[in-house]
Amino acid sequence: MQSIATKAINVATVPQLSPFRYPGGKTWLIPWIRAWLRSLGTPLHCLVEPFAGGGAVSLASVYEGLVDQAVLIERDEAIGAVWRTLLGPKAEGFADRVGAFRCTPAEVEELLASTPKKVADRAFQTLVINRTRYGGILAPGAALFKHGENGRGVSSRWYPETLRRRILAVAAHRERLRFIRGDGIAYLHKVSQMKDAAFYIDPPYTVAGRRLYKYSDIDHDELFETVSQLRCDFLMTYDNAEEIRSLALKHRLEVEEVPMKSTKHELKLELLIGRDLAWAREMSSLELGQNALFEVPQTYG
Repeated sequence: MQSIATKAINVATVPQLSPFRYPGGKTWLIPWIRAWLRSLGTPLHCLVEPFAGGGAVSLASVYEGLVDQAVLIERDEAIGAVWRTLLGPKAEGFADRVGAFRCTPAEVEELLASTPKKVADRAFQTLVINRTRYGGILAPGAALFKHGENGRGVSSRWYPETLRRRILAVAAHRERLRFIRGDGIAYLHKVSQMKDAAFYIDPPYTVAGRRLYKYSDIDHDELFETVSQLRCDFLMTYDNAEEIRSLALKHRLEVEEVPMKSTKHELKLELLIGRDLAWAREMSSLELGQNALFEVPQTYG
């Protein structure tokens, strides 16, 4: 199988919307998401993201008016604390706290040694961990930056004003965003007959997930069985693994390879999986990131 695109999306051309620096984040996928949702006839009533993580797909879909609302489901309680805070009544105060934080080694160490008692405190600690560890990895054992970019150490990826703006943008759309803490597969079972929706499914990958996420072990066979019973359309993204190709074949789903660049700037192929990927093959005939069809709306920063 050959990739349906000849080059990877340049993520510098795609708005960075999530406050998370999320390992396995899907900012690079946003032009593909736009094409997929438009092929379904937008705006859709609802986008469901059962493995939400940093939520980049849901945020872009809501901000750009591709869907009326998005539902984010995430099992990790630390990530959930962030989403609960951003979508809650105290999001603006949280944004100010982020903007005022002095990201020094001493301040970070003191924060990480503390035991949060409130959801907002857990959210703040989680966001600091995410922005000060290599790769944004939240799983136990990940190391803090030592030298970082230009010798800035732990503050290398702490951009207080940028993070503040992103948090406020999420809060401004909170009436159209819903967070549920729970198991992604269980939620898919629950809403399998939902109408007028679309499902974007980006589960922990078969290999890399073990070092990136706290809850990395999922039953991939059960996920494919569940997805095949969804009434609405869906798009899955996965690592380019033979196990996943076999599961897609078993459930009579289409598979296409798409290129992306890793955080180490290595070109990799990931898989798009769905019932009908004609829209993706059509899109691949265009110059991604350069065609006016995919021009980024300037309605948010």
